[in-house]
Amino acid sequence: MLAQITTSLDRQKNTIALGVVLMLLGDFMFALNDVMGKWLVATYTVGQVLLIRSLAALVVMAPLIARSGVRRLVVVERPVTQVVRVLCSTVEVTLFYTAVIYLPIADVMSFYLAGPIYVAAMSPFLLGEKVGWRRWTAILVGFIGVLVVLSPSGETLSWPSLISIAGSLCYALMVVQSRQLRATPDTTLVFWQTVGALVAGLAMAPFGWVTPTPFDFALLGTLGVVAMTAHILINRSLKLAPAAVVAPLQYTLLLWAIVFGYFIFGDVPQTNMLIGAGIIVGAGLFIFERQKTLAKASVQDMV
Repeated sequence: MLAQITTSLDRQKNTIALGVVLMLLGDFMFALNDVMGKWLVATYTVGQVLLIRSLAALVVMAPLIARSGVRRLVVVERPVTQVVRVLCSTVEVTLFYTAVIYLPIADVMSFYLAGPIYVAAMSPFLLGEKVGWRRWTAILVGFIGVLVVLSPSGETLSWPSLISIAGSLCYALMVVQSRQLRATPDTTLVFWQTVGALVAGLAMAPFGWVTPTPFDFALLGTLGVVAMTAHILINRSLKLAPAAVVAPLQYTLLLWAIVFGYFIFGDVPQTNMLIGAGIIVGAGLFIFERQKTLAKASVQDMV
């Protein structure tokens, strides 16, 4: 009996370890996606990037769609929420690629990593979740971190920074709506999210079109494959390991953003960005830890 329990625990540890590895790899793939996106929007329009990226992603998704069945894509729960989520995701990805044209990746990522803080702030109003004073304090501290990164003044308050904040807010709304759509399969959510970006790309691509070279066309397609792979890895990670364990690992995105930004684009992080990012990460980690503590307490009360 003891041997069976030990074997079961070892399997659970291995499963969680695999989940951690997949999350780290997925975050790296997203960072690679961001770098490739910044590289490409220096030459091609955001519309072109969205169009070709989305087409490639849909090609990658085709086997998953065939396996799950087309019916699961069209018969969905809460259709209005599904549409709003797609709109938020489409605006978010458009604003992200627009922001990285003008700002270092690390700066944009700092604003986006405030997403969990925005989600916590929205949860009481959109999800009916109770947020205590400790998390409200962390939310306030996180907003201060955003202000430190933003450095609002007559000289430094720029519209690309405001675009980044708007994009991160859309991202947070998308996460909240994903929680409202827990019964919807991941494939369905990602499919319509990709279709939304495709439609936006079709609408914008004709304006300022630059014909890609064969190499760049392949790179644009690879961008979609990389993004789709990142989604698959992270979704699988969340199925193998508790969210409280793997979700904080998303902050490795900031590390990759700093490394890639420095070595590829020559971006040197400014002091205010590093300080503000540190505050945002600290506040976000506290919120994750507090949610984990409350979840444990809730389980113990039920027992």
